Amino acid sequence: MPQPSRPRKGSMGFSPRNRSASETPRFNSWPDDDGQPGVQGFAGYKAGMTHVVLINDEPNSPREGMETTVPVTVVETPPMRAVALRAYEDTPYGLRPLTEVWTDEFHSELDRTLDLPEDGSDGTEAQITDALEAGELGDVRLITHTVPSELDGVPKKKPDVMETRVGGGSLEERVEHGLEIIEDGGEHSMNDVFRAGEYADVAGVTKGKGTQGPVKRWGVQKRKGKHARQGWRRRIGNLGPWNPSRVRSTVPQQGQTGYHQRTELNKRILDIGDDEVTPEGGFVNYGEVEGNYTLVKGSLPGPEKRLVRFRPAVRPSDSPRLDPELRYVSTDSNQG
Repeated sequence: MPQPSRPRKGSMGFSPRNRSASETPRFNSWPDDDGQPGVQGFAGYKAGMTHVVLINDEPNSPREGMETTVPVTVVETPPMRAVALRAYEDTPYGLRPLTEVWTDEFHSELDRTLDLPEDGSDGTEAQITDALEAGELGDVRLITHTVPSELDGVPKKKPDVMETRVGGGSLEERVEHGLEIIEDGGEHSMNDVFRAGEYADVAGVTKGKGTQGPVKRWGVQKRKGKHARQGWRRRIGNLGPWNPSRVRSTVPQQGQTGYHQRTELNKRILDIGDDEVTPEGGFVNYGEVEGNYTLVKGSLPGPEKRLVRFRPAVRPSDSPRLDPELRYVSTDSNQG
């Protein structure tokens, strides 16, 4: 009887499937510089999902101009705060931190996360200027943080600190823009970074599932017929050939499942507002959204209350159609 031929089970593209080192996701790349200087990122806390009715604005679609029901994820996005501007210098080994300019005013909860400087940032602005004139300055980024203690749905006080790039314009303009944000108190909102209708890349840490077997972790088939008579229905058949005499990393085995950082590209932002969006009885496992929020088309990684980060899309699929027309946002109960 011929042996069936089929592709391997489970993608190796996300291996090794280890636990994320931090619940605050990281971006390793940023969009190209164009337009005016500005902050290239924001963060919020996932509240839950609902659906909206909007006018289909997709060009050449058979339903263009008609009402369409779309599932959306609600992310609570209160204003963030920038506390420092970090400059990087170009070296033969890549970017290396050069210096930092810190603000004088810190949130009362920030010392839960960082050891705040006590001597200020005297002289560091001149160091950035000297590096800029010498052509050694490579990039500038803001050290920003959230304020979860002001949200009723997030049960923690410790701020989430992250590094966000300042992009657009020339290096001189980006340094000047970053220093202005620090001097003005550092507070900035989602509207300062994104506009409804734009595409964004969203990063988050997925829901943790602990140790799972190869069937759930890799999607291999369960044993059938006489091969499952020993009670080993959810095990793989073997660990590989005799040669090479080792177990290769491509063999699907049990291990950590979930709690991995994942970045989803080209998620469309449908609305940024502060109107009533909480369903009757509140979002399950979250509660009420009382401040600023963002509606993102489709689902996002991670459970409720978890931090998600946004950045402008690095490779958008098409040009954004700004300010989509929303006719209705569902506030029906999610609890059945």
